[in-house]
Amino acid sequence: MSEKTATPSQWNVPNVLTGVRMALVPVFAWMLLSHPHEWDWRLWTTAVFCFAIATDFVDGKIARKYDLVTNFGKLWDPIADKALTGMAFIGLSILGELQWWVTIIILVREWGITILRWAIMKYGVMAANRGGKAKTFVQALALVLYLMWLPMLPLWVQWTAWFLMAAAFVLTVLTGLDYLREAAKLRREALARWAVEGHPGRP
Repeated sequence: MSEKTATPSQWNVPNVLTGVRMALVPVFAWMLLSHPHEWDWRLWTTAVFCFAIATDFVDGKIARKYDLVTNFGKLWDPIADKALTGMAFIGLSILGELQWWVTIIILVREWGITILRWAIMKYGVMAANRGGKAKTFVQALALVLYLMWLPMLPLWVQWTAWFLMAAAFVLTVLTGLDYLREAAKLRREALARWAVEGHPGRP
């Protein structure tokens, strides 16, 4: 009985919010690409993005506060983030509002780390760290300004958006390298532990 209580259910508020975020990705994509040059539409599109990305910060706080952290959340929460922000980057590049090389490098890092998470699951679950969360936050700020359609914004806001996008790019690359280091450490520790315990399933 106590063991069941100690293990949070996969069906909880943070995981539902993660599901909502995933469901909003195609809605956001359609809104962005269907009316890219209508100011009012771009603002509504930005509002949908803001709501979706806000669920990321809310579900994390709820999960930690009420001890609702699950393996589902650890795995799918960052995937939902990458699906949403990835669609924003791709959409902006399709519209010619963000260089493709920026989008490609960011997406290679984002989905490369996601694939890495799946690949090392046999050694343990690699949760998002503080650097990853900071990267997501800066990316979100930059994307919000870009989604609002930079030509319609004051010049100082445009400069702010460019600065934030540059910072997001640097953070994305640096945190990607940090995750590679963390994955290597997780694998090394798991192999050492299995060697001591005689784990039958070790590679």
